Amino acid sequence: MTNLPDLPDIGELHHPSHANLLDDEEIPDDPPAGGLDAIIVPTVSKSDALQHVIQVGRKIDCPVVVLCSRDASAEQAWRIAQHEGAALMAMDVDPTFAKRLPTFATDRHLRVGGFASTSDLSLKRNLGLVLARGSSWRRVLFLDDDIHIDEPRQLHRVAGLVDRYRAVGLANHGFADNSVVCHAYRAIGGEQDTFIGGGAMIVDPARTRSFFPNIYNEDWFFLLGDGVRFTAARAGTMRQRTYDPFSNPARAVSEELGDTLAEGLFYLLDGADRFDVEGNAFWGYALFRRRMFIDLIINRTGPDGARMRRSLLAARGRSAEITDGFCRDFVKLWRADLREWRDYLDWVPIVSGPEKFLHDIGMSHHVLFSSAFTER
Repeated sequence: MTNLPDLPDIGELHHPSHANLLDDEEIPDDPPAGGLDAIIVPTVSKSDALQHVIQVGRKIDCPVVVLCSRDASAEQAWRIAQHEGAALMAMDVDPTFAKRLPTFATDRHLRVGGFASTSDLSLKRNLGLVLARGSSWRRVLFLDDDIHIDEPRQLHRVAGLVDRYRAVGLANHGFADNSVVCHAYRAIGGEQDTFIGGGAMIVDPARTRSFFPNIYNEDWFFLLGDGVRFTAARAGTMRQRTYDPFSNPARAVSEELGDTLAEGLFYLLDGADRFDVEGNAFWGYALFRRRMFIDLIINRTGPDGARMRRSLLAARGRSAEITDGFCRDFVKLWRADLREWRDYLDWVPIVSGPEKFLHDIGMSHHVLFSSAFTER
């Protein structure tokens, strides 16, 4: 850190913690009837990244659903599950799967504005929601393949809390999982907290009416999107595996819009249960705060922080391309997408299990089932 004069109060620019929005719960002594119904894993990684989560599923006798693309393949996941004797269903997800879901106005808005994402994470999570809802699953854990669970047997007990909350996230006791900008703030000495997220989060697909938009911080939008008072909890533990947030400035560029929007909404939510962001003034001020925050970090970055500075400058440049009107319109279109999604959910057939559901919607041929899954 460099010796600079005092800069604006950070609390006026950025809320380093949103923990006040969460209830920290003890793990219940007993699991609910039925426990956790499934673990849903969206992945783009080679098969060795799946070894741990498949072992977790086997240890607690819980089926694992793996949604694969890029370097991951359903066949590789199936081979691991066969070797482990684990219950698994695996699917290769390609862009055509998006045609089975509603067409989102936010996707077109991002594409036209030059902010389209190349990630298919939101698509996979939305597919997971639909599969779980149609299969009559009530408690599912979304788990990323870079998350380690030290105590798998806690999961069934933690799952019972979702009967009282919109979502229950596992507390991260590993590497902090933040945006690049927030990682940089921590690196200069800021007391930056983490929040729950889709990497390790239990939800009830039958009750939630929200979806994951195709933007960074999609899980924060999912949590906001049910249109009722924010109720989420943190319980149990997991460990995020280490990664380098400053390895490529493109990461900061891809995150900037989603981080600006989500932090803007949560900044307001921290002080009220309801928010109104219809006018440009709110987003103009949110962008002003965001840019001052990034500038503050840049100004406090020492000579040994060249890689971090490059990422911050990339984020600052991307921020300059974001307008208050674009943010306002995104939120307006997101609300319209939520209505579209809720109408779509009313159409989704609800049957007794995943095999029947996939058969009824004509997708059985896309899925591989391990022997342990079909024998359940």
